Amino acid sequence: MEVLKVSTKSNPNSVAGAIAGAIRSSGAVVMQVVGAGALNQATKASVIARGILSAGGLDIVMTPSFADIEIDGEQRTALRLRLEDRERRSISVDDPGRPRRPDDPW
Repeated sequence: MEVLKVSTKSNPNSVAGAIAGAIRSSGAVVMQVVGAGALNQATKASVIARGILSAGGLDIVMTPSFADIEIDGEQRTALRLRLEDRERRSISVDDPGRPRRPDDPW
């Protein structure tokens, strides 16, 4: 699955176009962000992409999760935002973005 790294300086319209393309081709994409500014840009891009895709009859949903990453030798916590077509959505027990439910067997 494609991972888009979004920063504070990312253009939301450009990211939205990348999201729309990935959703159309594979049904899902992951955005990875570190920091409030990057999360802001990613959120705006998600809203723009939702508008683009809705014109074609697609509805997307977002599932957030945390990830430990390394940037320049330093450990950081990133947010991963998984965006996928609601109709093609596939949640598995191996999906780290899926919240654990009390009735889960694992």
